[in-house]
Amino acid sequence: MPVYKVKVKWQKQKFDDIDLDTDEPPEVFKAQLFALSGVQPDRQKVMLKGSTLKDEGWETLKGLKNGVTLMMMGTADALPQEPVERPKFVEDMSEAELNKAMELPAGMTNLGNTCYMNATVQCLRNVPELKEVLKRFQGGLSSSGDLTAAQSITAAFRDLNGSMDSGSATITPIVLLQVLHMAFPHFAEKAEQGGFRQQLIPVPEQGKMKRFMDQFFSGELVSTMKCVESEEEEEKTSSETFFQLSCFISQDVKYMQLGLQSRLEEIITKHSPSLSRDAQYKKTSKVRRLPAYLTIQMVRFFYKEKENVNAKILKDVKFPMSLDLFDMCTSELQTKLEPIRSKFKEEEDRKVEEAQKAKEAGKRVETQDKKDIQYEAYDFPDDIGSNNSGYYELQAVLTHQGRSSSSGHYVAWVRRDADWIKCDDDKVYAVTEEDVLKLSGGGDWHCAYVLLYGPRRLEVPPPEKMET
Repeated sequence: MPVYKVKVKWQKQKFDDIDLDTDEPPEVFKAQLFALSGVQPDRQKVMLKGSTLKDEGWETLKGLKNGVTLMMMGTADALPQEPVERPKFVEDMSEAELNKAMELPAGMTNLGNTCYMNATVQCLRNVPELKEVLKRFQGGLSSSGDLTAAQSITAAFRDLNGSMDSGSATITPIVLLQVLHMAFPHFAEKAEQGGFRQQLIPVPEQGKMKRFMDQFFSGELVSTMKCVESEEEEEKTSSETFFQLSCFISQDVKYMQLGLQSRLEEIITKHSPSLSRDAQYKKTSKVRRLPAYLTIQMVRFFYKEKENVNAKILKDVKFPMSLDLFDMCTSELQTKLEPIRSKFKEEEDRKVEEAQKAKEAGKRVETQDKKDIQYEAYDFPDDIGSNNSGYYELQAVLTHQGRSSSSGHYVAWVRRDADWIKCDDDKVYAVTEEDVLKLSGGGDWHCAYVLLYGPRRLEVPPPEKMET
């Protein structure tokens, strides 16, 4: 078929000498008109003497010849407008703008040996229940009295948390530091973490004042003590509350779980009333209550009398991303944990079966939007803040870099959904899960000192939908 030279009239404009090749489909001709006029091809209506060009072919356009004038109707797209806010490139962003763009948490200024406090705050901010209860706390700042001092710490932490939630700019925690110094005159950056954590939140619960930390961070151990040198001496049972479990590091401990287990069964020496002398006792401990949030301290520091220094154990001790404490629990607690553990197993089996069916059918499993996912309760109905499965997921790691407890530097590594973030005072940036697993020790790099585990959440199964 021939090629014609045609004219096209559109509104007040006229385009001359346009090639119309009837060997090409009409879409090609319309693409030329789009380049000239800005009218999208699907908006174009091209006519000649009452006939209209169709996408199916040129047969619908009657009277084609050289020099003929075609009429086109259609509205062109509006020209792109200059953005109201000029785009900013990463290299031109300030620290606050970069953190906001990457949705990173706010950093904290080091006020002189406050890296431990900063790292602890960042770890605790990874507990959503704590952030919610802080918002509801009505106490204010005060500088006198033991009770008001404790409330002042909570109020200062609440205000600091609110400031950090409101933006990504670096925060200076001067008020919290001053309140801590007033409440604990000997407070220092290397102080016991437990003392800093456990003073935080008095919470009214069912009409009574009950500290939030007791509910969500404390567990209970039950221990039996039996004299191995006297069968006649009666076995004694005792219980104690713990806010952290300690992983003692010995030559044989290569994994955190082994370090925890080693302290649950030990031989100690103490006075025997039946033998009237010191004797060996076997102490066996089991967990009777699991908290929702479990703190584990790696006991890396020991006192060297000769050098008069708290030296550090650099040994590599592996820790897991997922932790199961079922074997450390009493038989009574294990029985209570079984129902939810069975649900976890059923949900895992369902997902495996669903994935297998999808693979066989050449389809993919439809993923549920994160905001639509619902979860089962992680605590027992009659024990708020407990753990009803024994399953935990790592939420934060507080590390120490250095050779002794009186020197070095502390950093927080916190989980954000499936990602991890390193909070090194005012420097905050994304890291990988592999980076976190490298914090197990073995050299002068950051070593895990305190690990915070949170409850593993059981998803409520969504409706089974699959799509190609």
